[in-house]
Amino acid sequence: MAVLWCGVLSRGYLDRGIWAVSITVRRHMQALRRRPVQVLYPGAEERRPGPSGADPKWRVYSPRTQAGGEEQAGPLPQGLRYDKAMAGDRRLAKVVTIAKSRKFREQHGKVLLEGRRLICDALEAGAVLQTLFFNTVERLNELPAAKLKGVNLVKVKFEDIRMWTDLVTPQGVIGIFSRPDHTKINYPVVQQRNSLPLSLICDNIRDPGNLGTILRSAAGAGCSKVLLTKGCVDAWEPKVIRAGMGAHFRIPVISSLEWEVVPNYISADTKICVADNSNLPITQTAECVSEKASDYGWVSCHPQRKGPLHLENDSSSDDEESDEEETESSCKISLPELYVQNYFEPWAQAPTAIVIGGETHGLSIESLQLAESSGGSRLLIPIVPGVDSLNSAMAASILLFEGKRQLEFQEKRES
Repeated sequence: MAVLWCGVLSRGYLDRGIWAVSITVRRHMQALRRRPVQVLYPGAEERRPGPSGADPKWRVYSPRTQAGGEEQAGPLPQGLRYDKAMAGDRRLAKVVTIAKSRKFREQHGKVLLEGRRLICDALEAGAVLQTLFFNTVERLNELPAAKLKGVNLVKVKFEDIRMWTDLVTPQGVIGIFSRPDHTKINYPVVQQRNSLPLSLICDNIRDPGNLGTILRSAAGAGCSKVLLTKGCVDAWEPKVIRAGMGAHFRIPVISSLEWEVVPNYISADTKICVADNSNLPITQTAECVSEKASDYGWVSCHPQRKGPLHLENDSSSDDEESDEEETESSCKISLPELYVQNYFEPWAQAPTAIVIGGETHGLSIESLQLAESSGGSRLLIPIVPGVDSLNSAMAASILLFEGKRQLEFQEKRES
């Protein structure tokens, strides 16, 4: 900074022949303009041009330590370079959109994975990583460098990652992947070697934590596949992925299936059983007076498919009845007849599929019809009277590992 002094001379005539001279002093400050920091790359003396169409607010950094105080935990692998996101960049908003909007994920074919372990599992399975956000180079060096070539690497502030995630302790690395196709994933060899003729069908599972836990139990029990019917929560929602702990990349997870196409994903000799926590005996007709599963036992009275189904509406047409009485009108549904047995009795002696329903909506009629057509049964998990039901993830875990025990025992006995 330079300080300049300048004076202004003025003269004036006073009485008695006296001349007066006054000097006015003014101080001016002139700031020196600093040149922008120029980034030099090894072996090059010119600035690296940004990607075509990139936001001018993005600045490209070299792997070496920056003179401007950039935090570097170590050199990057050769061939990798990253961008630094500036505040207000529109790319950062996509992270929140992918995490919150199922419609956006399905339309654009993107999923969001957070944490080193999940990202490593996805890369090992052959999932395509498009963009990786990280807060320190140390986090970046924890990932396989060979899998990061050609990936858009973006360094962001940890405060931004904390704002995106709902984890208490974020790991500082988030990846945007192309939505994986179950037919193109490279599942671990050890998982395939220990796979059993046991499948799981999820019906009306709406809670993300429950679905993630179910997928994790299915992978641990050695299921061959997991089928999700329409009405289940998105399998690629971030909460489901975190609760699954990598199960999405260990066993095939097939989503958004209509009940008409479910038999196409299981063998013709598969026996289908449905989970049941009700002690009530099966009847040919079930009467229900509300939409709560606990009011009519273990099956939903609102089917989701347009199949032949016997529905009788007993509501009165009297105009004097109130709207409340009309909504509480009873309906009758023709239920398939299924054999009831305790879950610890033999039921998994051949290829088997288990249907687990949601806690709120229960099992659908379609699952019962499919079980009846395959000669399946209701698997009863006895609980203490007065307890409404088990958690759906807990019930699925009990049945899956019991099925695993029975199938392995049957295999040993035959060998």
